[in-house]
Amino acid sequence: MVNDILCYLDFIFRSRWPTGLPCRKAIASRNAKIGRAFGAGVKYGLQMGQPRQMRNLALIGFMATGKSSVGRWLARRLGFEFVDTDTLIETRCKRRISEIFEQEGEAKFREYERDAVRELAGLSRAVISTGGGLAANEDSLERLKEHCLIVCLWAGEETIWRRASHNTHRPLLQDADPRQRIQTLLSARTPFYRQADVMVTTDFRSVKQVAEHVLHEFMLVTGESGPVPPVK
Repeated sequence: MVNDILCYLDFIFRSRWPTGLPCRKAIASRNAKIGRAFGAGVKYGLQMGQPRQMRNLALIGFMATGKSSVGRWLARRLGFEFVDTDTLIETRCKRRISEIFEQEGEAKFREYERDAVRELAGLSRAVISTGGGLAANEDSLERLKEHCLIVCLWAGEETIWRRASHNTHRPLLQDADPRQRIQTLLSARTPFYRQADVMVTTDFRSVKQVAEHVLHEFMLVTGESGPVPPVK
């Protein structure tokens, strides 16, 4: 519990303070409204000389943080295409993710995941929901950053366990001690999640509340508004 609180406070701090001046200049060159975005608490991980288009929105984060649900809400609200990398892989392989893990192992699945990310490079106006481990591959994360605002949906260990403990379709939780597995994986992946442009906690928040927070950040950066269909 103490660790969850510390992580939560750390992520809030990181999401409210932008990175250095070169990053600000890179974004400002693309959108005159970016000054407002920095005031609102967006963090950008850019390198000098590498401006980003941010024509799409990508959600990263651990399992059970709400990426699919929030992603679908955002796609409807913005009038964007919704893409789930796990679903894309299942369609390509004609097998469920659990079957790929069982038959070919995690290493092969990560290879399929990298291939899927490469396919997404040509997308425009899409909300992309990624698998929990995708961000731990630096190449995949950097490829997404070329055309996406990267938003990490964060939840503490207790919340993740409560949400995921009854699911039998998550291959990485097929372990003698699934709760310990969550703790180990979350600890290993957190440094990668922190490379996101924006951190948004999902603890004790509804899908709509989280989605509206993400939408606000995306609109500040891009000036995007899109159609306003009713969203329930």
